[in-house]
Amino acid sequence: MFQNSLISCQNLFFHGILKNWQEHAFDPLRGFSYESMRHNWERNKVGRVRLLTQCRQLYTLSHASLSYSDCVNNSLLTPLFDFILAHFKQDQRWIFSLNDDLEKLDTKTDAYALAFVLLSFSHYFKATGDERALNEIQVTHDFLQDNMRSEFGGFEESYPIDRSLIRRQNPHMHLLEGYLAAYEVTQETAYKIQIGELLTLARSAFFDPITNTLREFFLKNWKVHPSEGHIIEPGHHFEWIWLLHKANKVSPNSMNIEIADKLWSIASKHGISEKSGVFNQIHADSYVTLDTEKRIWPITEYLKALCVIDLDENEKLDRFEKALSFLKDHYFTADGRWNEYLNEDDSPKNIPLPGTTTYHIFLGLNEVINWSQTEFTK
Repeated sequence: MFQNSLISCQNLFFHGILKNWQEHAFDPLRGFSYESMRHNWERNKVGRVRLLTQCRQLYTLSHASLSYSDCVNNSLLTPLFDFILAHFKQDQRWIFSLNDDLEKLDTKTDAYALAFVLLSFSHYFKATGDERALNEIQVTHDFLQDNMRSEFGGFEESYPIDRSLIRRQNPHMHLLEGYLAAYEVTQETAYKIQIGELLTLARSAFFDPITNTLREFFLKNWKVHPSEGHIIEPGHHFEWIWLLHKANKVSPNSMNIEIADKLWSIASKHGISEKSGVFNQIHADSYVTLDTEKRIWPITEYLKALCVIDLDENEKLDRFEKALSFLKDHYFTADGRWNEYLNEDDSPKNIPLPGTTTYHIFLGLNEVINWSQTEFTK
């Protein structure tokens, strides 16, 4: 049952969604990915083209090319990398977005987007050997250290610094992911040090030992935000579980796994519907569901968490089977699309297809595939 569900999801993604995105969602002349697509695979102009979207596409295709080469058009990789360098690197730093005419739109440097520069360029280097990527990773790291470090730990949301913004754990979660990838391909000590610092911040600020939850929103000094701090996301709990296990191999600390287990105890109990969908938001103190809709990315993070969490084998396989079946039956479509959002009753919302989502689907399925190959060849 598990293997059949996994194979079905593999086929629907690699031979449907990923194939269609490569064929329809890349500008054939300039090499960039469109920000959003309609369900008929026409471009959905939204007024901006983000660095984030381009980097997530570069990551997905680069990583996929290493293990599923027959499913990736490798000729897309370098033109996309070149487009990112030519259009988003301005005044010696990365800008947030362009307009639909590819002119500068939002010129701030966004910490969340920089995380995906680190992640995507690391995998692009692994896929192509293009050493320009390693140089840009170093320059991006230097910019973060020199311009975006916060006196209270971690990084500011954006540059130029705006201290009126609510501070979030989310950019730091993805920076940890990005630095893990950068360290893997370079073995640079500075990146390993940063991994350790981000883990320390997660243990001291993001994790709430009273509720065993991952807090999302904070004041500048990492105190929980008074009006938004009760909102938490099961999907991010699952994402951190996977990251804590992954990062613990680089920067070991027994608390990393202890926290991962505590996050699992809450998210697996209160964040999952009876049919195995993952809710968007719950309350940090009462665990009551705040948003009963279900975007696609949280269930892919649930799959990643299942790959690393210590569970009885039968329970793990049962959870995998139910989650993969839910993904196949409610999110994936037979004609190679996906549903981005589900209503409370699991019916699909009519939402265009964001260019940021294939990153989540690919990584979730890839982790399950790798787990399966290891588990069933023991």
